[in-house]
Amino acid sequence: MTTTDGVAKTRQSFPARIAAHAGGGVMRVFLVLVGLFWLMPTFGLLLSSLRGASDIGESGWWKVFTAPAQLTFDNYSRLLDNDAITDSLLSSVLITVPATLLVVVIGSLAGYAFAWMEFPGRDWWFIAVVALLVVPVQVALVPVSRLFGQIGIFETTIGVIIFHVAFGLPFAIFLLRNFFAEIPRELLEAARLDGAGEIRLFTRVVMPLGGPAIASLGIFQFLWVWNDMLVALIFADSESAPITVALQRQVRQFGNNIDVLAPGAFVSMIIPLAVFFAFQRQFVTGVMAGAVK
Repeated sequence: MTTTDGVAKTRQSFPARIAAHAGGGVMRVFLVLVGLFWLMPTFGLLLSSLRGASDIGESGWWKVFTAPAQLTFDNYSRLLDNDAITDSLLSSVLITVPATLLVVVIGSLAGYAFAWMEFPGRDWWFIAVVALLVVPVQVALVPVSRLFGQIGIFETTIGVIIFHVAFGLPFAIFLLRNFFAEIPRELLEAARLDGAGEIRLFTRVVMPLGGPAIASLGIFQFLWVWNDMLVALIFADSESAPITVALQRQVRQFGNNIDVLAPGAFVSMIIPLAVFFAFQRQFVTGVMAGAVK
C-alpha cells in the first residue's frame, strides 16, 4: 500500500487488472472468435449437406470456397422424398412439444404449491422430489419398459412423452419452487387482500414474475427431449421414432449415404438452435435472475 498526497491507494493485482479490462474491445473480439469457432461444426455440416456424395468422399467441406459449383440442393430434395426422415421429423415434434408443455405446466403448478401453499408433509414431499434428481435415466429403463408393456403403451409416442415428462418434472419443480419462493410475500398478501384466490394469484402474479425462469425451463426441456436418442430408441417403434433414431437407423441400413445423413443431421440441429436463439433473451434473463437471487 502506498500513500500519495495523503490518499491511500491499493495496487491492483494482476487478475483484478484483467477483470477491469474484460469488457474492452480485445475481449469482445476474443468472444466473437470463440463464438465463430463454436459454430464452425454447424457451418461445416451445412456446407456438407449442400455437396454431392462423391464430392464429400473426395475432399472436406472447405473445398467449396475454391469450387462453389459443388453446392446444390439436390440432397434436400432427396431428403424430402425420404419418408422415414420426414415422418421422424413429425414424430420429433409430436414428442417434444407435449413433453415440454406438460413439464412446464405441471412443474409451474407444483413449484407454486411447494413455495406458497401449506399442506401436510410439504417439506418431506419436496425432499423426495429433490432426491429424484439423482436417479439416472438408465436405472429406470428396464422397470419402466415392463410397466409400459403391461399397460399397453410400450413402443408408442405416448410412452415416450410420459417418460420424458416423468424425468423432467423433478428438475422443473426444484427450479421453479426456488424461483417462486423469492417472490416478496407482501406482494402475494396484497393480492389476497384484494380478493385474489390461489388460481388467480398464480396466473396473474406468479406466472408473469416467473416468466424468465419458465422460459429457461422450457428451453432446457425442449433441447433435452429433441436431442434424446436413448429413450426414443427403447420406447418408440419404427412408426413413432424421432429424427435422432431415424438418422441412426439410416446409418445402420445404408452405411455411406452421407448425402441423406448430412442434410438430415443439419435439419435436426438447426431446429433446436433456432428455438434457443429465438428465446435467448428470456433464457439469459432467467439465468441472470436466478444468479442474482
